[in-house]
Amino acid sequence: MKQVQDYIRTIPDFPHEGIMFRDVTTLFASPRGFRMAIDQMLHPFAGVQIDKVVGLEARGFIMGGAIAHQLSVGFVPIRKKGKLPGKTLSQDYTLEYGQATMEIHDDAIQPGERVLVVDDLLATGGTAEAGIKLLERLGAQIVSTSFIIDLPALGGRKRLEAMGMNVQILCEFDGH
Repeated sequence: MKQVQDYIRTIPDFPHEGIMFRDVTTLFASPRGFRMAIDQMLHPFAGVQIDKVVGLEARGFIMGGAIAHQLSVGFVPIRKKGKLPGKTLSQDYTLEYGQATMEIHDDAIQPGERVLVVDDLLATGGTAEAGIKLLERLGAQIVSTSFIIDLPALGGRKRLEAMGMNVQILCEFDGH
């Protein structure tokens, strides 16, 4: 019987030499694999109050939308700088390959709303940390973070747990 990681393709030397890129588009393309991933991401939250699902750009939008639909709650995107219209809050962060800025609409979350943060991959944790900081500035209560893949060697899970976050992972891969 196939598991989630069996649907994930590895592409060597992308985007830089020495990187083993974990490509979830093959997971998304499989009806069985995609449903399995969404169901497994939902499972820990059965009976838990969640007001909104927050997806981190860009693949977090794919799972986040599906999870929000299944939970019958709203979906909120956190995007790269300059992609959202209207008034936003910004947070700079460092990622594996450089610097970036994430943004959220300043009215996307109401103080006290309980949110689930989702993305496809947890590497260094920089993107997730930036998203969490934005949500905290808006007064969100972060129920958990949820990822398809963890790269433990890069320390993202430990980084988020040091922030007091609950971290849910479907599978792990060694290396970068």
